Amino acid sequence: MRKIVKSRRKAQAIFKEELDRRRNNTDGSNQPINDLIDGFITLKDEEGNYLSDTEILDNITSIVLGGFESVVIVTVWALCYLAKNPSVLQKLRDENMVLKKSKSQKPVSSDEIFKLVYTMKVVDETVRLSNVANFVLRTTTEDVEYKGYTIPKGWNMIVLLRYVHVDPNNYDDPLCFNPDRWDGSMLPENFQAFGAGPRTCAGNMLARLQLALFLHHISTGYKWELVNPDVKVKYLPNPKPEDGLEITIARL
Repeated sequence: MRKIVKSRRKAQAIFKEELDRRRNNTDGSNQPINDLIDGFITLKDEEGNYLSDTEILDNITSIVLGGFESVVIVTVWALCYLAKNPSVLQKLRDENMVLKKSKSQKPVSSDEIFKLVYTMKVVDETVRLSNVANFVLRTTTEDVEYKGYTIPKGWNMIVLLRYVHVDPNNYDDPLCFNPDRWDGSMLPENFQAFGAGPRTCAGNMLARLQLALFLHHISTGYKWELVNPDVKVKYLPNPKPEDGLEITIARL
């Protein structure tokens, strides 16, 4: 935890230096850059007040660092699940090969990726089963009675998302990697990987696009096998294979 706090402070110091430069225009340039920092500098809250430096730095840190490792880890799990489920991989490859052949070496667009129905099922199933976001923190707004216990108003609570996603009341055979389970309708409260309501992860669609785009290229260009199929899982701070997922990979 100390390393995390130290790294966060170091990142915020870098962002603060650039924020001060923008505010003070210390490089002598008056040309707007129109990027993330500029957007936050000009942003106002509901009461018409500009954001403080602390608010700007917290938002920038969350956006820059929040989705970096999580996308990498869920990509690792996608490789693992697909290697263990060759029939799923073949269906994924077949769908993406059709798109690849239609492009004639041209890059695929985000719209084309999102139209890959089976690929997006693989994405959602990978996100559900990998549970890269272990938990979210919430504060109780009123006293809550639960199984004989009273949780007082104002307490900070840890919501363990993993148990939502592997609850047999929510999913049939929940520990099985089965993209076809996404054929039917899914209750929003049963899929909390990106949160819900106004607190839904701002990077939701971007993360799904990144994973789907990776799956497009890896499935149409390569084949791979796990070196250690029975590798143990390290759960904190995020669930990941202990060996980082060693694979042997070759071109198709």
